[in-house]
Amino acid sequence: MTITQTVEIPPSRWLNMEVPSVFPTGQVILTWQSPLENPACSSDPRQDPRTVEEAMERLREQAADPNRKPISRLFGKHPGFFGGDGVAYQRAIRDEWD
Repeated sequence: MTITQTVEIPPSRWLNMEVPSVFPTGQVILTWQSPLENPACSSDPRQDPRTVEEAMERLREQAADPNRKPISRLFGKHPGFFGGDGVAYQRAIRDEWD
């Protein structure tokens, strides 16, 4: 199901949602599309497992994938939120408690 509505976007860019500033102000056409009709939507409930057994089977299939890369390949690759050693940052914060 697709709903199309022509609306006037005010300079504040607020309807009942915030419109990103890349959109011009003025009259635009907004289209809402059901996620069930959009294959690119990652929250498609038809793809969710219905039972624990189905979820476990999908996990087994993912684990058996020969092209699967281990998450350990990412260890130490990201500098963290504070740009450095996460453990050192945590210790510095804990030192402030005393």
